Amino acid sequence: MDLAEKVLQGDRRAVARLITEVENSGKLAGDILKALHGRTGHAHIIGVTGPPGAGKSTLIDRLAKSYRLLNKKIGIIAIDPSSPFTGGAILGDRIRMSDLNTDPGVYIRSMGTRGHLGGLSRATADVVKILDAFGMDKIIIETVGAGQSEVEIASMAHTTILVEMPGLGDDIQTIKAGIMEIGDIFVVNKADRQGADRTELELRAMLELQSEPGLWVPPILRTVASSNEGITSLRDSIEIHYSHLTSSGNLDKHNYIRTKQEFLSIMREELIGLVIQSELSESQLDGIIMSILKRESDPHTEVSRIIQRFSANR
Repeated sequence: MDLAEKVLQGDRRAVARLITEVENSGKLAGDILKALHGRTGHAHIIGVTGPPGAGKSTLIDRLAKSYRLLNKKIGIIAIDPSSPFTGGAILGDRIRMSDLNTDPGVYIRSMGTRGHLGGLSRATADVVKILDAFGMDKIIIETVGAGQSEVEIASMAHTTILVEMPGLGDDIQTIKAGIMEIGDIFVVNKADRQGADRTELELRAMLELQSEPGLWVPPILRTVASSNEGITSLRDSIEIHYSHLTSSGNLDKHNYIRTKQEFLSIMREELIGLVIQSELSESQLDGIIMSILKRESDPHTEVSRIIQRFSANR
């Protein structure tokens, strides 16, 4: 039995092997993902982002448990910062959700960013597809939590939850760089702390400035994830948002945009690899870099030359 068939039959070890293959850009990954594609497109993808310390991991832990009470199968992708030396992930989120590991209806995978910007890992989209084919009803993606770089999650998730907390010292960090625009649901976590009222008021004021008639109005919820307060309301709001997407036709639009971005990303990566493989040896690359460093040439000129040479040879 091949790896794709094992994944479809619920083999957790096969899922782990395939995700590792995807992360390492293994040769088998592409063929297996092709085989799984027709069995995807059913999961509700939920993104959770926000600044470090806001309690995202605890919130996800409680949310997953709440969904399990409804007998929903939950996949969790926790994106951790990568070591700049080994490329490995810290795996802190998986440790904090350790009690979920024994639940057969939950699958958790920690992944390193491996230098990829935007708060996600390069392989995140493929891992979502694997967990979708594996039969997960909800796939929750937790971003790195680096602040302003988190906007990429909005293009991947159907529902994006932006988590804030009182007392971060910079008032509403999410105001920066327009990141407020990506939230479908806003959560003031650790709402038992001083300053929760102010945080909620500032969020509400910002949302009123950018609200448009007829569009989804993001709710602002209060939670204390450590004591499970507000989690059921959060789960209900997520379901209301997904129903809104479906009834308004925006779910189809979102899936179109997500698929288009995935297609272009794969094409871009394959073409870059093809150009480098056919036109650049290691010694040629070293020569180009040295030429740029010595200011004898510049990056734009060198890239244009390589593309012209590649086009002429086709």
